[in-house]
Amino acid sequence: MANHNHFFPITVYTVIIMNNTYYNQFFEIGQQAINFNLYKIGLPADDCVYTLKKVMEELDFSGLTARYSNKGRKGYNPIMMFAVLSYANMRGVRAVDRIVELCERDIAFIWLTKGEKPKRDAFYDFINNKLSGEILDDLHYQFIRRLQREGLITMESLFIDGTKIEANANRYTFVWRGSVNYNLAGLLNTIDRLYVRYNTIIKSNNYNCKYQLAEEKMFIIEGMDKVREIIEKNRQRKKSKKKKISNNTIIEIDNISPLELLKLQTNLTKIAIGEGIDFVVGKGQKKSDLQKLHEEIEACGKRLLRYKEHFKVMGTSRNSYSKTDLEATFMRMKDDHMRNGQLKPAYNVQIAVENYFIIHTHISNDRTDYNTLIPVLEKHKKALGCSLKEVTADSGYSSEHNLLYLKEEGIESYIKLQTHEKMKTRAYKNDIGKHYNMEKIDDAPVPYYLCSNGRRLVHERTEVRKQGGLKRTFQVYACSDCSGCALKAECLYQYDEEKDADKNKVMKVNEVWEELKNKSHNNIKSEKGILNRQIRSIQTEGHFGDIKENDKFRRFNYRFSEKVYKEFMLYVFGRNLNKYHRFKYGKIKEFEGKTAEIAA
Repeated sequence: MANHNHFFPITVYTVIIMNNTYYNQFFEIGQQAINFNLYKIGLPADDCVYTLKKVMEELDFSGLTARYSNKGRKGYNPIMMFAVLSYANMRGVRAVDRIVELCERDIAFIWLTKGEKPKRDAFYDFINNKLSGEILDDLHYQFIRRLQREGLITMESLFIDGTKIEANANRYTFVWRGSVNYNLAGLLNTIDRLYVRYNTIIKSNNYNCKYQLAEEKMFIIEGMDKVREIIEKNRQRKKSKKKKISNNTIIEIDNISPLELLKLQTNLTKIAIGEGIDFVVGKGQKKSDLQKLHEEIEACGKRLLRYKEHFKVMGTSRNSYSKTDLEATFMRMKDDHMRNGQLKPAYNVQIAVENYFIIHTHISNDRTDYNTLIPVLEKHKKALGCSLKEVTADSGYSSEHNLLYLKEEGIESYIKLQTHEKMKTRAYKNDIGKHYNMEKIDDAPVPYYLCSNGRRLVHERTEVRKQGGLKRTFQVYACSDCSGCALKAECLYQYDEEKDADKNKVMKVNEVWEELKNKSHNNIKSEKGILNRQIRSIQTEGHFGDIKENDKFRRFNYRFSEKVYKEFMLYVFGRNLNKYHRFKYGKIKEFEGKTAEIAA
């Protein structure tokens, strides 16, 4: 039997030759056709293009060059294309047409391209087909490891924050879950009436016996009872001019429901053929009752499939999307110039920073920051293979799930609580109805809290709830008799003297969550915590201010999360190179903080 293994060394040798050719061409190894001396032309000796070239010499581009074939005509050097895009982002240029123009007119770009003039098609092909997100991550983390070797970062501490950047989507192409639910309720009412008409027609004309057709029953979609209940409540609230309740119940339309309507259409077609009834089209043609019913059912079936697609796109984690960028979610932006709370399609951009360098990025369509912390930390573990010591973030990341994850991973939490400012107030400290203002007795046979009036709230039971995949445990404490208590009005929530005369105090305490909150709160009040909060506010929020105001990066140029991620990663790579260049030339230094000042 023939052995084909002798082809393998030839293939590897060919790839190595191609790889070496790209490196020799770009890094000027050997004789070159064009060689510009930028010192004579007048480009400053400390221009960041030199730093870019020096950094790229030590990067491994094998992942990128492997995506190129060794057959046919060779295109532009992929290392050169990546260098041009990186340098453009260092200069704050993201538009491809502008980059093409700079490759023809700018000295530094001409030096990087060796006099070649790649056009917009070449750049779009490179970005869309050759430069994947995985390759960008690989090159980015190679550079991050270099920063660690040079002592500029430790990769033991991360400062995390997020912002919303507008998507490249039309502003008025929104689909809202609440609106779809409302319209679906109306559609199901219409379909119910069509079922009644269908059953009436087959019975009154004896079609059920003649064609052996059974009476059909309306299908049921789970969750619609709750949707209808909220719709009715909102109608009553509208009369009293109250704000509407959001109707974002998660509804899932199964595959059977549209088929049930198709079954009715098939039966009506069977009757029409058997009775010799033609389905007519065009003006002046009178339609039969069978045809009218058939067309109405068909129209309802198409609407049902459309709503099913809306729910599929939204999934269970969001309540809106844009028709021109299905992965963008409508979010409330801070730059609300009309001051009317207008929502725009956007992405939630997360960055993890250390010593001014962006270590990780994460793009999501989640409107909040709760669910973005763990993906960033998992990325750190997977990409860099080292464990963190501490994480600093604002109150947007404060949740039981996140703090529990940090505890399990052995990471110190410097996350501000959502009640941080409220905890400083007199009202918070004097609220006698809260468990944190009561004395807890743990060494008794049954644990209990002692209220302000000296009465016991004894542990009664344990409740377990599941929320977003997290099991939350609550300890229930109750007072057996609150009658005659003079502090009852202050202790009970929304106390009504007539209705709550016989009501006793009951508290539910999540002790795991309380322990995690206390530890994180104590951390941020420490001297190190104050310094960490200063660093986070200066470095992460400083990045976003620079990104949006100085670089005018307020809107993505590409659509869908994969391309959006690549666009932002190219920008981050260029931004980190700029920071590295400034460190090398002593223009910025490591932030030491002002520990004498007390942070808010």
